[in-house]
This record gives sequence, structure tokens and C-alpha cells, in this order.
Amino acid sequence: MIQTDITLAARPRGFHLVTDEVVAGLPELREFRVGLLHLMIRHTSASLTLNENASSDVRRDFRSWADEVAPERPAGFNWTHTIEGPDDMPAHIKGSLTGFDLTLPVRDGRLHLGTWQGIYLCEHREHGGPRSLTATIWGERA
Repeated sequence: MIQTDITLAARPRGFHLVTDEVVAGLPELREFRVGLLHLMIRHTSASLTLNENASSDVRRDFRSWADEVAPERPAGFNWTHTIEGPDDMPAHIKGSLTGFDLTLPVRDGRLHLGTWQGIYLCEHREHGGPRSLTATIWGERA
């Protein structure tokens, strides 16, 4: 078993494909014949999900949906958690909806994802800063 931390570059609010950045941060992945990679983002205003890796339209549509579901200024309602800014409480809700961790299969030293699947960083704040992941790989080594 291996556990390490990966720091993802800061990104603006949106859904960002980060598969290559995650894999680049895990050279140890090549050592595993079969196993699992668990990723956990150590923030409450950003999240992770697995989805379409080819069309950027999907990522734009995700952002539109998330901003509609948890807007900064909902009609007829006021957030009480506002100390960190108007985008913070909606970011917590969006994170809970999309999730803070992923468990992915590993086969022959690589992530064993579907042809059109990629890891998204779901950045829910305008200026969230760099995001930290804890990555744990366990399985049978090559």
C-alpha cells in the first residue's frame, strides 16, 4: 500500500479535467498489476467526480447545473454561513452533492477507466486556490 499527497494547481470555479495531473503525481501507480486507487480531496468547498473526458460542453453544463442548484444568492432565502464570502456556503452544498472521494480500479500500472471517463476537480469557489488530494493505492504489485 502507498499513500501520498497530490497538490492540484489552482483553478477558477468550474469542473476541470485533472486525470493527467493526478496520474503524473502518482508514479507509483506503475508498480501495481491490479488494485484500487482511493482519492480524497481535503477541502469542503471543492470536490471530485468521474465523468465525460472528451467534450468540454459536459463540464460547462455541470457548472451551470451546480450554480442553479446552489446559487450564491437564492431567491427568497439568505445563507447564514457567509463569513468566508457569498460563494462559500453554496460551495459546501455543491461539494456534498458531488462527493469528496473516488475509488478507481488499477490494472497493469494504469487507471482502468472507461474510454470516455476522466477525473474532475469540481472547484466550487471563484478563487479556491491549490487543492490537496490524499491518494492511497493498494493491491497486488507487478
